[in-house]
Amino acid sequence: MGHAHACGCFPTGQVYPGIAALKGAGPPPVIGLATDLPSGDALRDVPLAVIDTETTGKDPQRGDRIIEVAVVHYDKGAVTNRYSLLVDPTIPIPAEASAVHGISDADVKGKPRFEAVAKQIAQWLEGRVPVAYNASFDRTFIYAEMRRAGVAPSTQMSAPPALRTNVEWVDPLVWARIAQPEAKGFKLGMVAERLGVSLVNAHRATDDAEAAGTVLLELLKMQGNPTYRDAIRQQKDAVAGWGNRFGGGRR
Repeated sequence: MGHAHACGCFPTGQVYPGIAALKGAGPPPVIGLATDLPSGDALRDVPLAVIDTETTGKDPQRGDRIIEVAVVHYDKGAVTNRYSLLVDPTIPIPAEASAVHGISDADVKGKPRFEAVAKQIAQWLEGRVPVAYNASFDRTFIYAEMRRAGVAPSTQMSAPPALRTNVEWVDPLVWARIAQPEAKGFKLGMVAERLGVSLVNAHRATDDAEAAGTVLLELLKMQGNPTYRDAIRQQKDAVAGWGNRFGGGRR
């Protein structure tokens, strides 16, 4: 028996198959990261774009449209910019939708159509991790409107992270379920109240977006402020473990 070779090599000096990959290999890749953002930094310290939409209904595939969109920027845990727009959906706003958000046909009359502001909204999303409460709702609507406006989401790095189909949106709703598994009710207002986060003007996009961002920061703190990489991994693992058995909890 000869001596073991510390280099992980055959006696000829050739490296064992697979050993080279293991030597110096970093952590396994996390699918869903915006790879141009610092994955090793605490998520709270990575630039965030918290997105919220108000709409004519619940399903863009059935013709529902966005009537208000807001993006709130967080940098290192502080709000640095608030953007919002009312847009003309080109269809009447149903009474039941107006009863929720208080936006009427008169409010959007004369406002720009989404296609006229799509590139401006895309600029608000550049260089930031996308965040939205019950993210699949806002993402579905944003993607539908962007496609209609000719700003198709893609995997291209030139697109803002929120408009890359291979980038995961951070969802404070998921983090609320992780941190408060025994709680009753996960609408944004309920979670905000439990955390002592102010939400004065619920169901308007800017207020909801800012509340969702602050809720996320509080929930991340409860989980030890994970890195962006670990946060995406934990979020994906949690959703997979639940098997999507939870319904939405937008408000």
